[in-house]
Parts: sequence; structure tokens; C-alpha cells
Amino acid sequence: MRVKLEGITVLALDVPGLTRFYRDVLGFRTLVEEAHYAEFENEGVRLAIFSGPLMAGNTHDHPSFAEARRGQAFELNFECASPEEVYTVYNDYVAKGAVSIAEPKVVAWGHTTGFFADPEGNIHSLFAVNPVEPVSG
Repeated sequence: MRVKLEGITVLALDVPGLTRFYRDVLGFRTLVEEAHYAEFENEGVRLAIFSGPLMAGNTHDHPSFAEARRGQAFELNFECASPEEVYTVYNDYVAKGAVSIAEPKVVAWGHTTGFFADPEGNIHSLFAVNPVEPVSG
């Protein structure tokens, strides 16, 4: 038996605020926008935001949904078409309200990568694969 990852749900304390960020800063188009749930148009995997406190009720009041979150729980990685685009998009996101964590730079694993945070402190990355320089011989 094989299962397929269908969606990712980000739990939030302020669903409308986080929804505005993903819509207005990151540019996701909303398919559903309610007080406690939002879903975005995306190819492949569904991306949604849901109220953490309401999720407790869906899980027989599991205590983990009432605990304050500490540390990074997940990271979304957004791929750009080019290293130049990483710088442009990063600056645009920060100008619109994303929190700058680490400005884009060339990193050892062959990408140009920058990190930013959303309003609830989740840190995400923008990256592009760096072009490979031809080897002359």
C-alpha cells in the first residue's frame, strides 16, 4: 500500500492575519477564506491554514494544540527561476511585511538562498539552483 501526500495544513492562532500574509505577500490565490480556515490554489499539494485551537476539538482535545509552540516546526521552500529572481522576490516580500531572517546569498550546496518569516514566526526559504559553470579543458 502506498499513500500520497495530499496537503499541508499550517496551524495558526491568527488565521485571517496569516491568510493575508500568504495571499498579499507571497501571492497565493485563496480558494476558501473563512474565519478559521483558508485554502490556497496550488498545483500538486494542497496548502491550507487552520485554527490551532479548533484543531484541538477535532482531536479529542489533544493537549499539544493548547501548548505554546517553541522553535521551528516546518519550512516551506519556494523555488525561483534564477538566482537574480531570488533577490528580487525576497526584497519584494520583505517590503510587503515578511520578516527578513537571512538575506539571499550563494550557499555551499549550489543554490542562492534567502530566509524570511511569516507573521507567526515560521521561517521559509526562497532559492534558485545556481547555473553550473562549464569546465574548460
